[in-house]
Amino acid sequence: MATLTAHFRDVITSRRMILAGALILAIGPATALAQTAPAKPLEVVTSFSILADLTRQVAKERANVVPLVGPNADAHVYQASPADARKVKEAGLIVVNGLGFETFMPRLIRSAGAKAPVVTASTGIKPIKTEGGHGHGHSHGHSHGANDPHAWQSVEAVRTYVANIRDGLIKADPAGEAIYRRNAEAYLAELATLKADLEKGFAALPKERRVAVTSHDALAYFAREFGFTFEAVQGVSTEAEPSAKDVARIIRLTREKKARAIFVENMNSARIAEQIARETGAKIGGTLFSDALSDEKGPAPTYIAMMRHNARTLLDALKAE
Repeated sequence: MATLTAHFRDVITSRRMILAGALILAIGPATALAQTAPAKPLEVVTSFSILADLTRQVAKERANVVPLVGPNADAHVYQASPADARKVKEAGLIVVNGLGFETFMPRLIRSAGAKAPVVTASTGIKPIKTEGGHGHGHSHGHSHGANDPHAWQSVEAVRTYVANIRDGLIKADPAGEAIYRRNAEAYLAELATLKADLEKGFAALPKERRVAVTSHDALAYFAREFGFTFEAVQGVSTEAEPSAKDVARIIRLTREKKARAIFVENMNSARIAEQIARETGAKIGGTLFSDALSDEKGPAPTYIAMMRHNARTLLDALKAE
């Protein structure tokens, strides 16, 4: 009897195992499909670090975002490498600034045989002209043409950047549309807070104190948005070393405009700024981030952190003694 019971138990167990196996076979592929539905992240290549951060804010984990010109690096003098060509060729989306900023990008996209759609983040922005009337027509050779490309220095302009990036991501990855829209909406709200905070901070700084010298002409959009006057040692590009004549001109302007501080950039040497400070009595006001973010350990690893750092640095140096 005990043998018979054991036999039935074995039969029932083996039938259960067969059924379970059949069930696994039946549902296995479907479960696998459900798990891989989001597929692998969209590969996005951006021209430089600031655009990479803006793109990450909208895409989050739905995209793998890689900048060609990384933190603390100067896009003005950048030379593309074969590894960059490979990244561009394999990208599902390419994000550039436009306004003549990345002189290396059109050639790189062409030579890499890239098939990905290209988002020009600055589309729809009214650019500041570099010739005449704005104090940007310096004698330096630069390859940006008639437009100042540094529009990301305006928080208002970055709202347009974010909308363009969002639309580009949706086009490249329609399945993620709801996610991209939600993330963009949240980030636009953060930008509105940023702008209000900056305006509130600068309200305490009288107009005549909002004058400073910078190492290159990258802050015209910031100046227009927040009522500053910046004189720059170099023009809108950093490709050419400033001449003795440029330095003499800035020394004269620093004295004339009673600029209280000179700011260096994270990408530039402080040598010339130190010379101007010695000859004019203006102080070195600290480091500003203009064309590149800092690395993770630095004070400006994201766009919002960069703008807050720059505002704090300006305020600390220019406010009343």
